[in-house]
Amino acid sequence: MSFFKLFSKAKIADQLKNSSQKLSLAITQIFTHKQLDNQTLDELEEILILNDLGSDFASKIVNNLKAQKFEKNIDITTVKDFLALELEKILKPCQSSIDIDNSIKKPLVIVFNGVNGAGKTTTIGKIAFNLKNQNKKVLIAGCDTFRAGASSQLEIWAKRAECEIILALKDGEDPASVAYRALDHAQKNNFDVLLVDTAGRLQNKQNLMDELKKINTVIKKLDTSAPHYNILIVDATIGQNSKSQTEIFNKTVGIDGIIVTKLDGSSKGGVVVAISKIFSKPIYAIGIGEKIEDLQEFDAHEFAKKLVG
Repeated sequence: MSFFKLFSKAKIADQLKNSSQKLSLAITQIFTHKQLDNQTLDELEEILILNDLGSDFASKIVNNLKAQKFEKNIDITTVKDFLALELEKILKPCQSSIDIDNSIKKPLVIVFNGVNGAGKTTTIGKIAFNLKNQNKKVLIAGCDTFRAGASSQLEIWAKRAECEIILALKDGEDPASVAYRALDHAQKNNFDVLLVDTAGRLQNKQNLMDELKKINTVIKKLDTSAPHYNILIVDATIGQNSKSQTEIFNKTVGIDGIIVTKLDGSSKGGVVVAISKIFSKPIYAIGIGEKIEDLQEFDAHEFAKKLVG
């Protein structure tokens, strides 16, 4: 039983249109009435880099195109088909899901990491909603005890998902303490899943990153196998900056997988490819809207097709 609800292919295409239109238009412009020569390939490489697919991937694509026995007057459809296939090769190994029914021990504990504004709280609400619809008993832990309004925002999502929530007993309570109380409550009351919301961390602030380590350490006092997943929430709108975020969070807590949010409002969908190639981390889902049901299980084939238009 998967965490993430699959939507129709039409839904994916619609929500990726910003990235898709930008890349598709650029490809069309350089291949209309032009031959497949070195100049055209250089333009293609530049376009791929500008669309956040990463310089390594762009270089590889161009070299692979050179190696193919294509006609000089190659058509746009052939180029897009080739690009989609190359994208899928990169993305497919990262396509993954969390199967809750294979959890050895209850509750399954997931800690959500990321900077402020990445969409952690919203993503937790969507996941809780989906799990509730699968008849799972879900508890949410509000461990963002520093940001004003964080608890009330999380409470709204918990109410929408009809899930129980554990919050700080007082302003500024140690986030690790909230996490400990939440897991203790989940264990004693037979919850299936515990979703832990953390404060947004600037990846260059060591004291804030150390707090994440503490949350993980305290959780292990009650369950040495937990947290079972440390998931990083990445905002697609920040483009290549997501690479440095992934690197630092992975070094701090050991990221198990990634959820990419805000793809519906971004023209930087290509960053998913760059992250996949560099870190080889599972990509569990993509956020494609603000509605509570707008969380899409990642499908490498469909994503690659829609990204190139």
